Amino acid sequence: MFTNRRTVRIEWGDCDAAGIVYFPRYVEYFDACTVHLFEAAGFPKPEMLKRFGMAGYPMVDLRLKFLVPSTFGEDVVIASTVTEFKRSSFEVHHRLLRGEELAVEGFETRVWTVFDPERPGRLKSRAVPDEVRAAFAKA
Repeated sequence: MFTNRRTVRIEWGDCDAAGIVYFPRYVEYFDACTVHLFEAAGFPKPEMLKRFGMAGYPMVDLRLKFLVPSTFGEDVVIASTVTEFKRSSFEVHHRLLRGEELAVEGFETRVWTVFDPERPGRLKSRAVPDEVRAAFAKA
């Protein structure tokens, strides 16, 4: 499976009063890493939105597992992988590493969406394009 790795520096503003990462920041890190994952597979998000006429790939399920805290000034590596494509949804697994130590895991389910022409302002799912599936299979 194709995995993208991204280094993130833990900034002062990411941390709570105890100097450890405030948990919602991990959601932001992982969201950005999903964008970088698709870009590394050849699908920069701005181009992908236009190319496929999509609205985006909103998160519909999220689970985080905290093992070791991350602190101000550290550089961590986030390894992100699409572990499964279904018809219109896909699973993303993120592993945040402090050195070789697994610190946080994130599990996302996202849905490929387009704007629904029959219900203005609403989204509807659409099958993940074969081209996208193929890029992740060979990457």
